[in-house]
Amino acid sequence: MSKEECMEALSKHAHIKPLITSTVWNELEKENKDFFEAYRKGGDERAIEIEKRLKNAIAISKERTE
Repeated sequence: MSKEECMEALSKHAHIKPLITSTVWNELEKENKDFFEAYRKGGDERAIEIEKRLKNAIAISKERTE
């Protein structure tokens, strides 16, 4: 899931403003450079696991707002 996809999903399902998601994402990138490099490459198993967790969190958030 890209930053833009994450911003769109959180905006749609959890009603979080894209600016907030973007700001948090940028700060996470600063603090976790190695992870995000692996995440962007897409081959790191840990990055794939985190993506699954993000999608799960979005699904849970969606269920709570319905």
